[in-house]
Amino acid sequence: MRINLTSVLVDDQDTALRFYTDVLGFVLKHDIPMGGGARWLTVVSPQDPGGTELVLEPSGHPAAKPFKDALVADGIPYTSFAVDDVAAEYERLRALGVRFTQEPVDMGPVTTAVLDDTCGNLIQIAHQTG
Repeated sequence: MRINLTSVLVDDQDTALRFYTDVLGFVLKHDIPMGGGARWLTVVSPQDPGGTELVLEPSGHPAAKPFKDALVADGIPYTSFAVDDVAAEYERLRALGVRFTQEPVDMGPVTTAVLDDTCGNLIQIAHQTG
C-alpha cells in the first residue's frame, strides 16, 4: 500500500495553483473541469512527477471553513512538506513575499518552519537533521 493522493482544502483554486506552482515550485499534473466551477486540480513535486499528487481541493463544504479556521487559530499546520534545507527554503520563500507564522526552529532530529499558503492554510516545511 502507498499514498497516491493527498489534498489540501483551498479557498480559491486559481490562487492555490499560482501559489503552489509559482511560489512553492510544484508542477501541474491535472486540471480537469468538474462542473460548477470546481476542477480536479493536482500538483506534484518536480523531483517525483509520477509520485504522490497533491489535490488542491475546493473548500466549499460547510465543515471546511470552521475546520481550517480552527487549525489556523491554534497555529496548527494542515500538512507538511519535506525540503532539503529549511533555512534555505525559508529565505527563498521570504524573498518571494511568503508570510511565515513560524521561523525555522531546530527541534533535535527535525527542523521546521510554518508558512501561510494564501489559501486559508498553514503549511509546515521540514527536514530531518540527523
